[in-house]
Formats: sequence, C-alpha cells, structure tokens
Amino acid sequence: MADDPHFFSWDERRDIAHPGDRDATLAFAVEHFLNCAKEAIKSHGHFAVALSGGSTPKKIFEMLASAPHSTAIDWTKVALFWGDERSAPPTDPESNFRMAMDAGLKTLPIPKEHIFRMEAEDSIEENSHAYEAKIKEALGPHPFDLIMLGMGEDGHTASLFPGTRALEEQKALVVANEVPQKNTWRMTLTYPCINRASNTVIYVLGKSKEAMVRQVFLEEHTPPFPVSAIGTPENKALWVVDSEAGGPLLKK
Repeated sequence: MADDPHFFSWDERRDIAHPGDRDATLAFAVEHFLNCAKEAIKSHGHFAVALSGGSTPKKIFEMLASAPHSTAIDWTKVALFWGDERSAPPTDPESNFRMAMDAGLKTLPIPKEHIFRMEAEDSIEENSHAYEAKIKEALGPHPFDLIMLGMGEDGHTASLFPGTRALEEQKALVVANEVPQKNTWRMTLTYPCINRASNTVIYVLGKSKEAMVRQVFLEEHTPPFPVSAIGTPENKALWVVDSEAGGPLLKK
C-alpha cells in the first residue's frame, strides 16, 4: 500500500488514503476491513472489531453483508464491539447497535455470543466498567484488531467530544462521558484503548467534512480537536478520505 499513489504518510502518527470519489472510497474501506479480518484470523484465530455509528459505516456494513463480501471471511470468527453508544435502548433508531444490525450485520453468521453491545441506556457508569471487563475477557492480552471511527463537524470522534472529561482519561478503556453540548451521556472507548489497536481507521467523506479536515491537518488549535489525538508512532491511524473531504490535503 505504501507504493500506492493514493496512499501517503502525513506524519509519524497518521497515514492518508484517498481512493477517489465516494464510491471508490467506500470500496477501499470494505476491502481494508476484510484484509484486517483475514490477517487477524490468520494470526490469532479471531477478528475483534469496534464499530462506529454514522452514515459511512452504515454503508460499509451494508456492503459487507452483501455478495461477494458476505462470504469473503469466516464470520464465525468475528467478534463485534462498539466504539461508542448513545443513551438509547437497542430498539431506538438512535442506537448505534441497532444501526449496525439493521444495516445487515444481523444476517451474517456471527455467533450471538460474539456480539458485545454497549448497554448505555441506563446505569451508564456501572455498565461502562462492565463493558471494559468484557473487552478484557474476550480479547485477553490482544488489542482490538480494528477500531472504526468517524469525525464530527466539531472534531469529535467516537464520543470523545471537545471539552469533555473522557479526553483526560489515561487508564480506563471505556468510560461514561457527559456531553453537555448534546445534553446527554454517552459510552465511549478512550484514547488508551483506541491508540493501542492494531488498526485504527477514521472515515471522512463528503464536502461537509472538508473544513474540519483543513483545521485538523493544516491549522494550529489550542486545545486540539479530539480526533487530532488519534494515532501514535507505534500505532498509526489511517485516515480514509474521499476527494470532497480530503481536498485541502490533496492540494498539498
């Protein structure tokens, strides 16, 4: 991939992939997901992925659940987790869990015991501790094989929103995060969890994200946007951007 003209290193913490328009970028994202899964299953017998909400992941899930991708990997060796969840029951249209299942993942032969929903609709602080325990039990010493992320127009990722307490967490893998700007609480993975993952991907598509891409990569902001802290020299983050969102970077 390093020899691909549509892939380049931005800095020691971040790589950029710009496959082209929206359709080309979605196709790249699906192939990347499947390649991560194949490598993980070959390496240690399972693929643990933390899913994201949002319109781009929804389309990725729809494509994964459709031929030919639906038979490209052994789905019985896949474990589904979530990167964040709203304070909503699993039947609520706002639920990230429901979105992923309804987008087609429920049609794949993933064992029910391999599907780990974030229970954020009540007792969110207690349930965040329980979710961390589930991660540790299921993954053991291994990090996540893939964490899927997006970027909001305010620079948040997962449910790590500007100015919130979760940005300061240095030990816990999962926290309950109060989000005053949304007048709610969310459950979210933390930087210590995300930045340890074998693969971390931030999908950024569409013209509406162009301004924030410019601010994150080409401007100085204090404090930095939450998404700016994703990626380390040991575990680089991959930004997957389409031509519309990535315009400012592609002109460099």
